[in-house]
Amino acid sequence: MRIPAFLLLALAFIPNSASAQDPIKLSAADGVTVYGERYSADGDPEATILLFHQAGSNRGEYAPIAPRLAKAGFDAIAIDQRSGGGRFGYTNQTAAALGASANYLDALADLEAALAYARKTRPGKPVILWGSSYSASLVFMLVARHPEDVAAILAFSPGEYFGGGAPVAKAAAKVTVPIFVTSSPDAGEVAQAKAILAAAPAEVKVQFVPDYGRHGSSTLRADANPEGAEEIWSAVNAFLARVVGRGAG
Repeated sequence: MRIPAFLLLALAFIPNSASAQDPIKLSAADGVTVYGERYSADGDPEATILLFHQAGSNRGEYAPIAPRLAKAGFDAIAIDQRSGGGRFGYTNQTAAALGASANYLDALADLEAALAYARKTRPGKPVILWGSSYSASLVFMLVARHPEDVAAILAFSPGEYFGGGAPVAKAAAKVTVPIFVTSSPDAGEVAQAKAILAAAPAEVKVQFVPDYGRHGSSTLRADANPEGAEEIWSAVNAFLARVVGRGAG
């Protein structure tokens, strides 16, 4: 697969000030207020990418990631799920407003609220789900519930984090949209991602195993993964180009 030069240049390092960044508030079906930020692409976006964080984390996980996506032509929305905390120097406003972090599965309602928001605010535009660790597993469940509303999945370190019975693989068995998975090079993480990906009947399935990586989406942050972040960005760029019809072949 050839990656067009303009896409690689657009996804080079971009400071936060390079894209419009606005706070948003969503309402989950159970009435919980979900806080987040929207990074808007200049002009007509290729798609909306919904960015979901890992355990103990918040939208700040994506502070250096979302602006790169916006500069490349995507709307990027990062939310604070109700299961999270204060990593990356940010406060998880959703969990703080509730008074405590909730469990992983409860956060699925927050992902659904973000999906509904994206469909409402950019009608007709593709929606791409991007998850990190526990939320990388939840995105498979979200697509299983809403198969017509999602164009693709990127899952960073997915695993069976919700107890026995392989519920994530069971959800993946209903997923037919293109899927990209990656993880740290740890053998256990690679095996979990492989098992979930294998369960999906999707025609387009990519598992990228980096030489250097970190758990979750922080693997794309130069401060967390200085040796390997750009290698993983190149794989992400190629997948996104394929999903939106640029540079495939």
